[in-house]
Amino acid sequence: MTRVFNFSAGPAALPLEVLEQARADIPDWAGMGMSVMELSHRSKAFIEVAESAEADVRSLLTIPDDYAVLFLQGGATLQFALLPLNLAAADQSLDYLVTGSWSDKAAKEAAKLRTVNIAGTGADGNFTDVPARDSWQLNPDAAYFHYCPNETIHGVEFHAPPDVGGQTLIADMSSTILSRPIDVSRFGVIYAGAQKNIGPAGITIMIIRRDLLAGSQTGLPNIMRYAAHAEKDSMLNTPPTFAWYMAGLVFKWLLRQGGLEAMATVNRRKAEALYAAVDGSDFYSNPVNPAYRSWMNVPFTLADPELDKAFLQGADEAGLTNLKGHRSVGGMRASIYNAVPEEAVTALIAYMADFEQRHA
Repeated sequence: MTRVFNFSAGPAALPLEVLEQARADIPDWAGMGMSVMELSHRSKAFIEVAESAEADVRSLLTIPDDYAVLFLQGGATLQFALLPLNLAAADQSLDYLVTGSWSDKAAKEAAKLRTVNIAGTGADGNFTDVPARDSWQLNPDAAYFHYCPNETIHGVEFHAPPDVGGQTLIADMSSTILSRPIDVSRFGVIYAGAQKNIGPAGITIMIIRRDLLAGSQTGLPNIMRYAAHAEKDSMLNTPPTFAWYMAGLVFKWLLRQGGLEAMATVNRRKAEALYAAVDGSDFYSNPVNPAYRSWMNVPFTLADPELDKAFLQGADEAGLTNLKGHRSVGGMRASIYNAVPEEAVTALIAYMADFEQRHA
């Protein structure tokens, strides 16, 4: 078996240990003579899987007891619509900060359902920076303030939660969750699609303050109500059991690595090394304000875009895959989530130096 270094933005790399454990478990999980995919989600055995996963993610993120943890379907994009429906009355407005493609999409979806105030936007600078805090126009009566801490496409990241006064802070953490410790108590809601740092696509984790559940809108079908999912321990309908099980394996892997403090040390080191390689060259460049550069998604361009195809072909031949930038941005993008080892970043930097030497 030959494994490549996978820099995909999502679905993204998974830890090899986790994949090997899953491979061993698929035909006969826990001596039951069947895989976890064949198990009833109501069975005692799967309930233990679900409870263990929740306990481990609570431990990793130090989630307070006054927060519920939901394992939902539909991806983070579904939450773009469900958040305003659950957490805002029809006559309430919402504040959205737009710093890239994903926060822009979230705002546009919410605007179909409620009145949205764009508190600030980085669009004028092509989403290479965060608008200055004193330029934000907040509505003190808004039901909540929504932002995306890490923009996967543009590589813009907040390294601390923004100060929005007393507003309820909601964060789409799909591409940054579990990469470092966070203070959950600063947020009303944290939600994250799984396919970056959690596990395979198909499940979304939501961490929601219980008072928001209690105050959520009641005129919705149950399948759309966060409170209904919480009441049924995320089993209102049949959940994606394999994705839930895989997320649980990733949580245990993270705990074995030393938890999120240890992951933060490694992730910072990977990002700093890659940015140093880009900044130390006249051949490569990154347009993002250094104060807001992402640890997880590093976009970079070549001095001559005509060389992009050759760069990608050579990278694939060297076992460095999925480096093509998003179609809306171009260039390259290295996504260096938790499961991407330091060896991958070292190999990428060496390839970049060699390619520059041959083509500069």
